[in-house]
Amino acid sequence: MEAPRLAHAMSSPTSPCEEVIKNLSLEAIQLCDRDGNKSQDSGIAEMEELPVPHNIKISNITCDSFKISWDMDSKSKDRITHYFIDLNKKENKNSNKFKHKDVPTKLVAKAVPLPMTVRGHWFLSPRTEYTVAVQTASKQVDGDYVVSEWSEIIEFCTADYSKVHLTQLLEKAEVIAGRMLKLSVFYRNQHKEYFDYIREHHGNAMQPSVKDNSGSHGSPISGKLEGIFFSCNTEFNTGKPPQDSPYGRYRCEIAAEKLFNPNTNLYFGDFYCMYTAYHYVILVIAPVGSPGDEFCKQRLPQLNIKDNKFLTCDEEDGVMVYHHAQDVILEVIYTDPVDLSLGTVAEITGHQLMSLSTANAKKDPSCKTCNISVGR
Repeated sequence: MEAPRLAHAMSSPTSPCEEVIKNLSLEAIQLCDRDGNKSQDSGIAEMEELPVPHNIKISNITCDSFKISWDMDSKSKDRITHYFIDLNKKENKNSNKFKHKDVPTKLVAKAVPLPMTVRGHWFLSPRTEYTVAVQTASKQVDGDYVVSEWSEIIEFCTADYSKVHLTQLLEKAEVIAGRMLKLSVFYRNQHKEYFDYIREHHGNAMQPSVKDNSGSHGSPISGKLEGIFFSCNTEFNTGKPPQDSPYGRYRCEIAAEKLFNPNTNLYFGDFYCMYTAYHYVILVIAPVGSPGDEFCKQRLPQLNIKDNKFLTCDEEDGVMVYHHAQDVILEVIYTDPVDLSLGTVAEITGHQLMSLSTANAKKDPSCKTCNISVGR
């Protein structure tokens, strides 16, 4: 039987002493720093007899939970009534800048059989490095605690969004996708130097590259999936691609059927915004049986190419017809190399709008439209 979810403390520690920490469901407690220093008036006394946790093991890691277990000496083991767990986001230059200053780090649980499950979207974020240390404690009749020394500090990293979480994102994206408009081409905007390099060094074939870290923090494709970004949105009044671009003044246009057809699979990859009124949806097109297809099949919700809210491919009177959602900006990743000879490369007449670039863009963690109820 799974251990109960840990109650979490409602105030951050202060140094050298820490403030009273309230257990939501049980009682008020006080905690000390990891080094075991305790103030004389803290209400916590040290007793060597309590065993110190060691050989800590972290397992069953998801984007918002993990299991923790450890070994203990048998001496005084029966006196343990509670576990104190100090969970902290590991400090580094890439730490989540959206973390609220008052996010609690101390967790309190009654002593239960190990391993114990730690779960809670209010303090765990996906794909984030954490440190954890543990104390054993014995609650006294006067309400104070006797505690062990802190264990060693262990590091671990939470997982990406699962298919379940991505399906929640997918359902949110479907709500705002809007009506479908016709399209005829996929296009990729770049600088002239990019296309010159492709011709000279890659035999005219655009090569997949690893996706950057734009979008949802827990996206399983960021930093892992290799592909080539294309756009497919059209202007409402012309039915053609917009002439402006944030990525360069040269554009490769390829007929839609060359990249998207019954021999390809379509996957939902992400849904996000960047503190703006408009939202982005990332879709992945992968040739059936390709390495990209196998990668996505394990991690992403698959869409019916003929019937979905974002990008469709269907046959009408013997001709392939394509539609895209009007009210979201689609970013399409194609997972195989693409030869420039499949389309045309020409200079666009519009402006280069750098403000629209999504390169390494950070998702707005407060947007109710495109966030789900797990850590950001």
